Amino acid sequence: QVQLVESGGGLVQPGGSLRLSCAASGFAFSSYAMSWYRRAPGNERELVARIFSNGGSTVYADSMKGRCSISRDNAKNTVYLQMNSLKPEDTARYYCNTKLDLLDAWGQGTLVTVSS
Repeated sequence: QVQLVESGGGLVQPGGSLRLSCAASGFAFSSYAMSWYRRAPGNERELVARIFSNGGSTVYADSMKGRCSISRDNAKNTVYLQMNSLKPEDTARYYCNTKLDLLDAWGQGTLVTVSS
């Protein structure tokens, strides 16, 4: 059973930081790229960050460049998203995603609220 479980969301003040985690199971984690997406109410889903299987190539949304860093620990089957200098417009539910051979897998999401 493929499973992605996000954690680490919560309420943070503008300028603060959060580290999101995604615990993966049920597939060969180290062989697949992992991504973080987010969706705010009324907005389209957007890619936040992606890290490829070798861990050396990453992609970031323009709005997050310089403010976040995606990383992975293959020994723990976990991908992380460190977010700094958070802004109210970063408020969204953040989802972990991987595109497997036969399945596009998603987690349940973790809510990030940036508010003073």
